[in-house]
Amino acid sequence: MLDAGLLRALANEKRLAILTWLRDPAAHFPPQQDGDLVTDGVCSLLIAEKLGISQPTCGEHLKILSRAGLIHGTKIKQWVFYRRDEERINQAKALLGGHW
Repeated sequence: MLDAGLLRALANEKRLAILTWLRDPAAHFPPQQDGDLVTDGVCSLLIAEKLGISQPTCGEHLKILSRAGLIHGTKIKQWVFYRRDEERINQAKALLGGHW
């Protein structure tokens, strides 16, 4: 079922950019001190820096994407690292491409 949370998550250019960058994090972000870009995800600080926005604003974008199930965060030390949920993204693509 198509839900408003998913549509809200996808209705913003910055959130779409985050999803695009997380598809291939090694190509879009520098190496991190803690956590592997691919297996652990990308630190929210790097995402905020790349977007050119404050950490709290970035956190809101990441929260919306997380609530829609499109990304998942993993805490390592005091930081949260984000990765895409490919299964949920494929479900969303099917929902958006389906007949309604």
